[in-house]
Amino acid sequence: MCGIAGFTTLRNIPPDPMSILGAMIDCLRPRGPDDHGIDIQEGVCLGHRRLSIIDIEGGSQPMATEDGRYHISYNGEVYNYPELRVAMEQRGISFNTRSDTEVVLKRIAEAGPEAVSSFNGMFSLAVWDRVERRLFLARDRVGIKPLYYTVCRGELVFASELKAILRHPHVERSMNLLSLSKYLTFAYIPAPHTIFEGIHKLEPGTWMTFDEGGLHKEAYWDIPLHENPISGKSEEECAEDILDLLRDAVRKRLRSDVPVGVFLSGGVDSSAITALASELSGSPIHTFSVGFEESTYDESPYALEVSRRYQTEHHHETLSLSTAVDMLPRVMRILDEPLGDASILPTYLLSQFTSQHVKVVLGGDGGDELFAGYPSFPAHRAMERLSVLPRSWRLWLTGQVRKLPVSHKYVSLAYLLHQFFKGAGISPEIRWFLWMGAFGNDAKRSLLSDDVQAAILRQNPFEDILNYVRQSGLVSDFARLLYLSMKLHLQDDILVKVDRASMANSLEVRVPFLDHSLVEYTS
Repeated sequence: MCGIAGFTTLRNIPPDPMSILGAMIDCLRPRGPDDHGIDIQEGVCLGHRRLSIIDIEGGSQPMATEDGRYHISYNGEVYNYPELRVAMEQRGISFNTRSDTEVVLKRIAEAGPEAVSSFNGMFSLAVWDRVERRLFLARDRVGIKPLYYTVCRGELVFASELKAILRHPHVERSMNLLSLSKYLTFAYIPAPHTIFEGIHKLEPGTWMTFDEGGLHKEAYWDIPLHENPISGKSEEECAEDILDLLRDAVRKRLRSDVPVGVFLSGGVDSSAITALASELSGSPIHTFSVGFEESTYDESPYALEVSRRYQTEHHHETLSLSTAVDMLPRVMRILDEPLGDASILPTYLLSQFTSQHVKVVLGGDGGDELFAGYPSFPAHRAMERLSVLPRSWRLWLTGQVRKLPVSHKYVSLAYLLHQFFKGAGISPEIRWFLWMGAFGNDAKRSLLSDDVQAAILRQNPFEDILNYVRQSGLVSDFARLLYLSMKLHLQDDILVKVDRASMANSLEVRVPFLDHSLVEYTS
């Protein structure tokens, strides 16, 4: 796992590009403390910070093909690189290292942009073609690894984090007010937007090229859309297929030249990963969990029970209020743009003490989105049933719930009822995100100045939901919610949170539930 950064110099070469690139990758040091590299070519400058996981001695970057035509700066892991390598060797392609980086580079040199469809993994990458004078950028299918970019003065600037892009002297810092509104709506900023005007996130499942003719962007993958998937298999047969796919995903993600552990919360998803990793590993695995002083939030007893069953070497920390307050300034510094998910605090603590034992862990993220695990999914069903009541009854129920005192205990009845009725009378898609997010329009009006409100008055903060609904073509409300939870909540909240918290502590997190074969089967 690594951090990447760079910029083109096709028309406009800034003074001292070496120092600029050095400053950009210096920001990314926690993502790659083991090594760094800079590659200055005519037309492009590529930088890299490395966290050494595979082929520790031979995988340094940026890396070039033997003829010097293609140069890569790459962040991530392509787990099927051994299979790709064997197939390429059978076609006469030779290799000088054992790294997945060389496989990725030579596969792209061989097949062009279409090569990314053969990669099973998480990645963001930049490949320079010296002959065509073209920069190729790509991001993995579901957005596990980040990639930011901007075009300024006719040149492309890119990096794994916003802070690195802002080190380029031609990049201006101007707040995007619509993104601010979106943040208050979702508690995160959906791709391709960022908090800065003119700086974008490359969307998951997308590649793009940049050359003297400008920027071209193209989607190469999306979550398969099936309104009512029909299968001739029984429920038991489907469950067995899912288990086989998950087992294979875990097996691939155990490939590493350093020890691999597991984040174990005690929930179904991480427990399943722990069970399979224990089955596939040749030795006891290390598991890691965080508990809370407030008992209604604490799931650590379940994690301990799973650890005992699978005989893992378990490590546990407790997040106290004072620890959370002390950590908050550090966590804010690693985010670069607003993120309202408070669970980044325990995730940061978990990553911090996990990194003292291992460099790589498996996590259970993605299970709730694939299998409708969030409470908001059954809440949607309940709200649909409630909608058959006369409007006067529904208004009376809403008024009664608003009179209930607010409880700060986790999933208390009063809290759940307040949340539930917050979505009454709203479209299912927007209601679901109000349940999952931060502020409605009334709350935003109380927070924003008149000038800011006037600036964003005619802009729709929910446009991302509406665009994805149109893109999907799905008719069923429930199918839409599953799709939207992957396209927004997972990719722009959960995966961002895990990436920033883990990489700030030089820890790589791999997510078996988001293996694209499993996603495609369950969608």
